Amino acid sequence: MLGNWGKSVGAWWLGAFAAVAFARADVAAAEFRFDRDTFAFANQTVFEYHEGHASLRKSSATKKDAYNRHCFVMSRTAAQFKKFARFEARSAPLDDALLSARIRALTRHAAWAEPLPENQRIVFPGYKDLKEMSKARRELVQLNIGHGWPSYFRISNARMMFQDGTGYQEKTHARLNAVLARGELFVAFLTTYPRFTINHSVLIYKLKSSSPNPGVDRYLVYDPNHPELPRELTWSAHDRAFSYQKDWDFVGGFVRIYQVYGEPLQ
Repeated sequence: MLGNWGKSVGAWWLGAFAAVAFARADVAAAEFRFDRDTFAFANQTVFEYHEGHASLRKSSATKKDAYNRHCFVMSRTAAQFKKFARFEARSAPLDDALLSARIRALTRHAAWAEPLPENQRIVFPGYKDLKEMSKARRELVQLNIGHGWPSYFRISNARMMFQDGTGYQEKTHARLNAVLARGELFVAFLTTYPRFTINHSVLIYKLKSSSPNPGVDRYLVYDPNHPELPRELTWSAHDRAFSYQKDWDFVGGFVRIYQVYGEPLQ
């Protein structure tokens, strides 16, 4: 009797351990990876930059870099692919018409909706991930993920004019940490309004595990302007403010952050 009871307990613990192991495996599989879950092409800036300072592009350069004003679209769609798409590398790629239809169907899913189960996701055959597909079918992907101009008329953009205090940014910082702790993605609007050293959207996907400075949180960011490497966003508890990494298209330093696509009308 005791032997059977011991076997039952042992089996229960084994089952519980397996369930935890599978759960952890599912979480690991769901993690956003920059080398897999981002676009291979860049959102081109409207202006030319030198050390973060803007100037008008030459007409020839403007025509060459025509895919611009899509940072909101690309940040949103990267999150949608992560939540609603499944790739099947061993299957044959779709023709242009079918692939276009599937991309448009994916973008019609509300960006704030819960992720779909694997068996209900929109399938993209012929490619192992978004990075590979957007490299191989760049122009087709660009044509079907959405127009950039509507992002200028989003109702929630008005927040930058009246929700600009440190208190709102502290709430945003807490919301950002809560979103990432749930394993979700945070699409952000970055601005320095009324200055326009940056007016941009990125996807924040990970809180770095450790920081050398107490009170400083560092985050990994997918920036559509920079498909080559993740960027870094920082929160300072002392300053009660965010700052963004310096680069050729931004002077670096202070930015305000607003969540977008986290709920309807946001």
